[in-house]
Amino acid sequence: MISIFGRNSFDIGCTVDVQNTFDSLHAYVELDGDIPIEPGDEVIVHGRPVEVPYGERQVFKRTATVRRAGWLERTWTRMTGDFEFMELCEFSFSERAAL
Repeated sequence: MISIFGRNSFDIGCTVDVQNTFDSLHAYVELDGDIPIEPGDEVIVHGRPVEVPYGERQVFKRTATVRRAGWLERTWTRMTGDFEFMELCEFSFSERAAL
C-alpha cells in the first residue's frame, strides 16, 4: 500500500526472542526472509505484550508491519541520527574512576 506521502508498508512474519536471565536481558526481532531495514523505516510487531519471568528465555512467532521511510524522511534520519545517538552516551572527564 502506498500513501500520499510516498510511504509504503507490508506485513511479514517474524520471530521474537526474549531472554531475562542473569547473563542476558534482551529482546530481538528477526524478520522472515531477507528484508533490509534502512534508516527511517519502522517495524511494528503485533500481538500481546510479552512478559518473560526472570531466569527464562522464550521465542514467539508474530506478525510485523514494516513501514518504509520516504526519501525525505530517510535523508533526515541519516543527517540527524548521529546527534540522537550522542544523547545516549554518557561522558565523564573526572580524574577518578567510576564506581
